[in-house]
Amino acid sequence: MARPSRKRTLGVWLNGIRVGTWSIGGTGVHEFRYEDSWLVHAQTRPISLSIPLGETVYRGDAVSAFFDNLLPDSSEIRQRIRSHYGAASLSAFDLLAEIGRDCVGAIQLLSDDEPHSPIDRIEGRPIDEHEIADILKGLTAMGVGGRFADEEFRISLAGAQEKTALLRHNDQWLVTHGSTPSTHIVKLPLGRIGGLGLDMTGSVENEWLCAKLATAVGLEAASCEIGRFEDVTALIVERFDRRRSVDNTRILRLPQEDFCQITGTSPSGKYESDGGPGIEAIMRILLGSQDAAKDREVFFTAQVLFWLLAAPDGHAKNFSVFIERGGRFRLTPLYDIISAYPVMGHGKGLIPPEKLKLAMAFGCKNRHYEWDKISLGHLRETARRCGLEGSIDAVLAKLATTIPNAVATVSASLPKGFPGEIAEPIIKGFEERSKMIEDG
Repeated sequence: MARPSRKRTLGVWLNGIRVGTWSIGGTGVHEFRYEDSWLVHAQTRPISLSIPLGETVYRGDAVSAFFDNLLPDSSEIRQRIRSHYGAASLSAFDLLAEIGRDCVGAIQLLSDDEPHSPIDRIEGRPIDEHEIADILKGLTAMGVGGRFADEEFRISLAGAQEKTALLRHNDQWLVTHGSTPSTHIVKLPLGRIGGLGLDMTGSVENEWLCAKLATAVGLEAASCEIGRFEDVTALIVERFDRRRSVDNTRILRLPQEDFCQITGTSPSGKYESDGGPGIEAIMRILLGSQDAAKDREVFFTAQVLFWLLAAPDGHAKNFSVFIERGGRFRLTPLYDIISAYPVMGHGKGLIPPEKLKLAMAFGCKNRHYEWDKISLGHLRETARRCGLEGSIDAVLAKLATTIPNAVATVSASLPKGFPGEIAEPIIKGFEERSKMIEDG
């Protein structure tokens, strides 16, 4: 009988401190254990709310789901990562062993024989517009780093889009070296997606506009801008899981995790209809937030906003929390908001309104994911079940009063040449759907 293969391990680091060990044995069971020194450290905190601080050896789904959610969702992107870096398999462990040096949040994953570079300095190689354009073109052609040195692109970014991460320092773009974190995520257009062949080539402008509208109605969203590198258009998103030191000599990683990680849900279950957490489940978790009342109102308002914007991707991976000392937590800014209005309609390459589904359902006995079937009554019933019956009217009234000014402000700030085929349907659809709140 063949012997089980030996246990393989990766060190888990937060800002230069080894906090634990992730291992996988011959039977394939994932394990995680905190370092004793981390449990008594002044900055101690769990890597996940699903993996609390303690001397326990954690095993199974919570561990595997936490690390799996650090990777891109797309199986195609994962396959390219494997091919590009020569990973042993498509497993999360093997892929992150290759690219886990700069993950979402503060996690770094290093093999035991790999030295941890100093974190008290900023190291990187300056790059110009031409090289950035080449990097972005190489994403789809060859993998995460295109034709550039493997050591310069061992990063892992969750999500379904083609993207990379770069460092912006002293008005210069750099490819990070060593343990220096990236500060910005650079995202390419989605292109055509789904069985309907929806034309999402304008996703960069779409996401930028939705972020501006969310901010204008009073919600905090990730800061972003539209960038053009030669003939490549990309969305440049400032990472809110990074913070510069006061003297600008180092960059700290801020621990965070999404609600798939919090609930031990695999990336494939991020939508509520696929088994992921819904509005009520997340609202219960947010009862434990450092600012529960504010975070619960923000999250619920965001779900209403997604309905108003016809934004179908408000799933569990697109909401996250910062993890603070001792396991305290609070909601992060919003991110990854894209409207379906520009591709809504009847005909080739369009999605009929009656077919559009939201990521999380509204309602009570009858759960409604279908965008065009959701009413104010469903919003109020969901709010009641979440304990917001005393404030839902105020939430809706606030949106009703802020949306007209928000639309006017954002419309006036559109960059020259902003595509009308993106702006017009989003703004028109947003205004028309918002009338349901005003009239309600």
